[in-house]
Amino acid sequence: MTTKNAPILLWFRQDLRLKDNPALLAAHQTGYPIVPVFILDDENSKEWKMGAASRWWLHESLKALDHTLDGKLCFQVGAALKVFKNLIKESGAKSIYWNRCYEPWRIERDHEIEEIFSRQDIKIQTFNGSLLFEPHTTRKENGTPYRVFTPFYKNGCLGHGDEPREPQKRPKSLSLTTHHGLALNDLELLPTISWYKKLEKYWQPGEAGAQTRLKEFLKKGLKDYKEGRNHPARNNVSRLSPHLHFGEISPNEVWYAAKTKMGAEGWRKDGETFLSELGWREFSNNLLYHSPELPRKNLQKKFNAFPWRTAPKDLQRWKQGQTGFPIVDAGMRELWETGYMHNRVRMIVGSFLVKNLMLHWHHGEDWFWDTLVDADLANNSASWQWIAGCGADAAPYFRIFNPVTQGQKFDEGGNYVQRFVPELAHMPLKYLHRPWEAPEKVLKEAGIELGVDYPLPIVDLKNSRTRALSTFSKLTNGQDK
Repeated sequence: MTTKNAPILLWFRQDLRLKDNPALLAAHQTGYPIVPVFILDDENSKEWKMGAASRWWLHESLKALDHTLDGKLCFQVGAALKVFKNLIKESGAKSIYWNRCYEPWRIERDHEIEEIFSRQDIKIQTFNGSLLFEPHTTRKENGTPYRVFTPFYKNGCLGHGDEPREPQKRPKSLSLTTHHGLALNDLELLPTISWYKKLEKYWQPGEAGAQTRLKEFLKKGLKDYKEGRNHPARNNVSRLSPHLHFGEISPNEVWYAAKTKMGAEGWRKDGETFLSELGWREFSNNLLYHSPELPRKNLQKKFNAFPWRTAPKDLQRWKQGQTGFPIVDAGMRELWETGYMHNRVRMIVGSFLVKNLMLHWHHGEDWFWDTLVDADLANNSASWQWIAGCGADAAPYFRIFNPVTQGQKFDEGGNYVQRFVPELAHMPLKYLHRPWEAPEKVLKEAGIELGVDYPLPIVDLKNSRTRALSTFSKLTNGQDK
């Protein structure tokens, strides 16, 4: 085919990569020239438009992608349907290719685009480039969706002997054509205040950064993953979540790379545990697909009657890492400093917010949405419902993480707390996770005056636990229908 043929509009979304990109490969195999397009569509996303940390990541990832596409990525802003109408009129394109996304607002928007253009003889081709197994393929035998993780993972995903499709290679060469669009900076993804500069110390957004991160994890983090992943000071987490969310690397490539490594090294239990974490990502997307109300409505309806507290000052202290509980404060400060929080600590700070402070899980969900570089609608909402006890396969409400014992068990050497709560750097390990119990002499030697250098506890752990359990016990089971 020559460049006189009508070009294909290739819509990049949450697949900001060239390797193992099914839509890209399919467009390439047609032989037609490709116009790569990215649309910042804040009109359709509405309340779920990206938060500040995600927008920084997106800016950097798009910059990297545009570089690999020789500067030919066409940037657009606005409602995608309107943008495509203009692009088709201007370019003469007769087809649009994209990889599917699974947030409710994207599904609704994409269906509208398909319906309208199909009546205009514009060819729409869509592919799975984001998940190992798409939600409509993982139902139970009776046709209903799974609501419990283990049978979902073992039966819905892997129960028929199916393996995820193997990753595809990056095309050796691409026939790209340019189309007039905006400059990346015109998307205004970066905030006017350069707080995001600190994030640059911790991350390398883009496909190359994702490949580097995967190699590092397989080399240094997969061994002992099963146990080490619970300890925030250890190097046993992949930190691939933002790369996966933005599609800088496919879950299929991660899956097979981990399987190859665990097989070669004999790290079977570690590898299987890591693969199951990819399964949880699938499960969250499955829940969101079948329960579009997941980001805002309790899946267990009895929680609709839960009398959440309104305490703005307590919420602010939680956000700022000033609760007086070191492992909680370390987690919240890690989030603010790096745009990320260790998964074990996410559970601890989440439990503290909804159970010890009895503040609505929406507050935590919204804060994470704005501050996490890996903010993902499915993972974020499913995880907050899990920790609150109101979701599918959720932790029971009476499971309340004790921040003291959690800190002593999983930050046993104190390295994590001392890194992110440096005012406690000289506190003896015996009292590091409960400084309010330290004798005055110990506090003085550590240079700490509680209430001045480090806050006193925001709540009494025992009393707040009793309050939460008592409140939950009053919910009527008859409402859970």
